[in-house]
Amino acid sequence: MDSSKPQKTIVVGAGVIGSAIAYELQKRGHSVTLVDRDAPGNGASYGNMGSIAVTEFMPVARASTWKQIPGWLVNPKGPIRASPTYMPRLIPWFVRFLASSRPSVVQRLEAAGAALCERSLEDTRALLAELGMAEHLSSAGCLSLYASDQEYEADRERIDLLDRFGFDYELLDSKAIRALEPEITDNISKAILLPDNRTVADPNKLVLGLFQGFRGLGGTFRTAEVTGFERSDRINGVLLGDGDFVHADQVILSAGAFTARLSKLLNEPMPLETERGYHTQIMAPGIELTHSIIWPAKAFMVSPTAGGIRVGGTVEMAGLDAPPDYRRAKITVHRAREALPKLEVQDFAEWMGHRPAFPDTIPVMSASVKTAGVFYATGHGHLGLTHAATCARLMSDLVTGVKPAIDLEPYRVDRF
Repeated sequence: MDSSKPQKTIVVGAGVIGSAIAYELQKRGHSVTLVDRDAPGNGASYGNMGSIAVTEFMPVARASTWKQIPGWLVNPKGPIRASPTYMPRLIPWFVRFLASSRPSVVQRLEAAGAALCERSLEDTRALLAELGMAEHLSSAGCLSLYASDQEYEADRERIDLLDRFGFDYELLDSKAIRALEPEITDNISKAILLPDNRTVADPNKLVLGLFQGFRGLGGTFRTAEVTGFERSDRINGVLLGDGDFVHADQVILSAGAFTARLSKLLNEPMPLETERGYHTQIMAPGIELTHSIIWPAKAFMVSPTAGGIRVGGTVEMAGLDAPPDYRRAKITVHRAREALPKLEVQDFAEWMGHRPAFPDTIPVMSASVKTAGVFYATGHGHLGLTHAATCARLMSDLVTGVKPAIDLEPYRVDRF
């Protein structure tokens, strides 16, 4: 490669992760083409809960989760649903999930998750300032709700994790809760205020802001599906569904839950599944909410975002091709009304998207071990928006040969 010429780089996937990487690399002098079969931000990033959830790095793969999974799976309203017809294809993924729940592995995963999350708020704040969108980040945090001492103790594992890694929180009694959010039911006896878990005013507008920033720096966007790759001793470029070929010195695959289909074309399969997530966006909620709220025992979240109130939660394992089951969205709205009894469901829309999930709960941010010049950035699960700014910096360091601010060994693509 001629180092005197701008590196030609293709980023596949125009969600929040891909758009952030494309923006950062274009800013660093690369000639970047961003490719997506859809409009920027129209995938999982569109339905994000809008939370910079810096405290939510506890790996799902752990012994306490395994004890609950059988009950969850037989409960049609439980926080996890696996499609019976898709279940056979999930067996290898669940075997890896089980292997990741060994205590020694869990400790490494906790540290890897915390290393990303402890940087996320400051990196997001800096990115928004660059884009002229600083006001899009809330000053209010998140409230984690508990209706009883038993619920609080059931969440002790997560709270202890915050202590261990030094993340801020404050325990509130019922009076303090309602001083912050009067609409929360009197049945909530205590809460934890997570002051650094901020909310973005509209996650889709953030992606569009990244995209506009990228285009303003001279970046190129192609609406097309990637159908193949050309490579010799390294990557040469990508083949598009319209028959075109685009040359590249580097290719970053950040297509969310669809990245595994692309990596297979490079003979580099990865155990990436979709945790299908649902939300209900309510534009006439009849209440005002300043903080986002979560209720761990009920497995839902409510965020004041996108001009209204967004209710989401639960996980559905049913693959990339099954139609949505909007009963999942209705379950979370019902539970949200237990916390917010005056919540009205008027002028609303239901949505389903594909969160990309690895069995050990942490992302892949890695160079390919099979093809020089190929990089992966995927598997951020519920934390795509949370990790986006940090991931963009780390991946851009990796691509440009700068030593990343943290050790990227835990996020290698060949760790499985």
